[in-house]
Amino acid sequence: MPKREFLTTPFSGLNQRLDVFLSEKINELTRSQVQRFIEERRVKVDGIARKSSYKLKSGEKVEVEYELVTPQEIQPENIPIDVLYSDKHIAIIDKPPGMVVHPGAGKRHHTLINSLLYRFPDLKEVGPEERPGIVHRLDKETSGLMVIARSLKAYELLQQQFRKREVEKTYLGLVWGRMPEEKGKISWPIGRHVKHGGRISVKTKKPKGAETYYSIQKEYKEFSLLEIKPVTGRTHQIRVHMAASGHPLAGDTRYGRRKSKPSLPRLFLHASCLAFFHPETQEKVEFSSPLPPELERFLDKLEEKKKKRG
Repeated sequence: MPKREFLTTPFSGLNQRLDVFLSEKINELTRSQVQRFIEERRVKVDGIARKSSYKLKSGEKVEVEYELVTPQEIQPENIPIDVLYSDKHIAIIDKPPGMVVHPGAGKRHHTLINSLLYRFPDLKEVGPEERPGIVHRLDKETSGLMVIARSLKAYELLQQQFRKREVEKTYLGLVWGRMPEEKGKISWPIGRHVKHGGRISVKTKKPKGAETYYSIQKEYKEFSLLEIKPVTGRTHQIRVHMAASGHPLAGDTRYGRRKSKPSLPRLFLHASCLAFFHPETQEKVEFSSPLPPELERFLDKLEEKKKKRG
C-alpha cells in the first residue's frame, strides 16, 4: 500500500486543515477520499490519528497510507422511501429498519443514498461523493427521522448545528427491566472497545464524552418504554449506554445481554422527533414520526398481558 510523508513548515501547511493540506499535496486524491482515509485512521500527524478539521502546526510530519481504487459511481435505485417533507434545501425522510444509510465496503446497492439519488438526482453535488447530503446517520437497525441536505448551504449549516448540538433528537426505545429513576442522565464516555475494535464500549482507551437523557413513558413486567434524548451523537451511543446501565434495548442482538422475544424481530429503537433551525429561513422546525406498526404491535401484546395480570 503506497505511503506518503509530508513535513509542514511556516510556508506549507501552517494553520491549514489536515484534509485540505493532503488533498492539495496529493493530486490523485479528492478531498472526500482524504476525509475517508482520515476517518479510517490511515492518516497520522506525528504518529497520532487526527480529525479532518485538525489545524496543522509547523514542523509536524503527516503520514498517509492509501490504495487508489477506481471509484464506482453510486447508482440511483427506485427504492420506495417515505419523504415527509421536501423543499430545495432539505428533505425529511422516515428511514425503515434494515436499511444502510450509505454505501460502504461490500455494500454498493440498496442503501438510503441509492434511493435518495433516484428521488433527488441533484443530491450528488452536495457533500462527499460516498455520502451526498448526509449530515447525520441512523444505525442500520434503527428506524425513523433523518434530515437530508439538498443544497451546499444547507449541508454546511446543518453540519454546524449538529456540531454545536443545536439539533434536538428524540427516540422511543424499549429496554429490559425497570429504570432506577423516572428521569435520568447517562454520561459515561464511550469509544472503541479495548479488545474488540468493531464494538463501541464504555471500556475504551480513547473515551469520548457522551450524554444521554431518558424519561420513562410506560412500564411493563419485563420492559420499560423510554423517551431518549442523546445530547452527543456518538456511534451506537444509545445502545451502548443502555446496555452498560444494565437495561439493553429489546431486540439488540449486538449489545443486548438477552435474546429478543420471537415476536420482536428487530431492534426497538425509533427516531421519533427531530427539531432544528431551517438552514434558509432560520425558523425552528420540528418533525415527528409514529412508531412503526411492528413495534406498536409488540407494545399492544405487552398491554394485553398487563391487563390479564390485573
